[in-house]
Amino acid sequence: MKLRTKLTITACIIVIIPMILASVAIYVMGFVQIRNIEQTAGIEREEYIAQLNSLVPNSLIIDMIMAIMLILILTSIVMTSWIYRSIVIPLHKLNTAMQKISEGNLDFSIEVESQDEIGHLCHDFEEMRKRLKESTESKVQYDTESRELVSNISHDLKTPITAIKGYVEGIMDGVADTPEKMEKYIKTIYNKANEMDRLINELTLYSRIDTNRIPYNFHRINVRDYFRDCVEEVGLELEDKDIEFHYSNYLDNDIRIIADPEQLRRVINNIIGNSIKYIDKPKGEINITINDIGDAIQVEIEDNGKGIAPKDLPNIFERFYRTDASRNSSQGGSGIGLSIVKKIIEDHGGYIWATSKEGIGTTIHFCLRKYQEAVEDE
Repeated sequence: MKLRTKLTITACIIVIIPMILASVAIYVMGFVQIRNIEQTAGIEREEYIAQLNSLVPNSLIIDMIMAIMLILILTSIVMTSWIYRSIVIPLHKLNTAMQKISEGNLDFSIEVESQDEIGHLCHDFEEMRKRLKESTESKVQYDTESRELVSNISHDLKTPITAIKGYVEGIMDGVADTPEKMEKYIKTIYNKANEMDRLINELTLYSRIDTNRIPYNFHRINVRDYFRDCVEEVGLELEDKDIEFHYSNYLDNDIRIIADPEQLRRVINNIIGNSIKYIDKPKGEINITINDIGDAIQVEIEDNGKGIAPKDLPNIFERFYRTDASRNSSQGGSGIGLSIVKKIIEDHGGYIWATSKEGIGTTIHFCLRKYQEAVEDE
């Protein structure tokens, strides 16, 4: 039985039962009065009835009955309406909302102003709908990003695989017929294999980032010694690409930070790799500068690439964001390099930003807090 039917039956009961009881009461009272008339001594029956009619006229009794009926009906209507508005309507909204959710529609809201238990139930249901919608949108975004990542990396893997196949075929066909050519072919194959390995590592790291499972191994490291080793490795790579490289470190020799050496090296390599892709000058140039800013160090990696438009600059650390409307196959990249950089720097307790001028170049800045020994009170 539906709640609306139950309310209708309740309203009828509120009216009918009092009417029945009133009718019974009136019948009993009339029966008692008749008995009194029959037992009255010294007064004629007709005279006694006349006295009763003079005290309580029949019209007054009818008016009282009608008034009672009207009061009962109005009370029943008011109570039924109140219960209907406070219970049935909210429950109907909940039922409609559940049907929409079952159909996959989460673009609606439930508005209930009452503060009773039904109102709290509707409010909790609305909060559940919002969280479910956020979860669904996050899943859709995650699936989209995952497909885009796989597509990007698949696209980027084709280039080194094609190159490796070409050079291997050249070796098999005897094209590399001199030691110099053989060395060049083997070196190219090695570099392309390293490029493939880097792309696969990015895919693995992306899955770890999404589940907050990046493996960190923090150490106290000397900034000057650490960056000296890094720039030596970077300098060799940039020299092979005919890119001019400058390094300046304005820190004292004993400045240390708490960091994961491997992940921090990934940060530097990703930023420089991104700079290399967008250098458009005949003579490329990359500068690394480290400054002391009080209780932290600031690392600046500057290039003389084509720069980034002001509208794109705030978004370059987002996943899969590209400043080019169309994908440039010569530049490649998975589209998550800078987002990985931001994640690692923030996990180190630092922060990162970028400045750029179109046609001049881009500078990536990041800061890391210095390590300070605890001083014990004497």
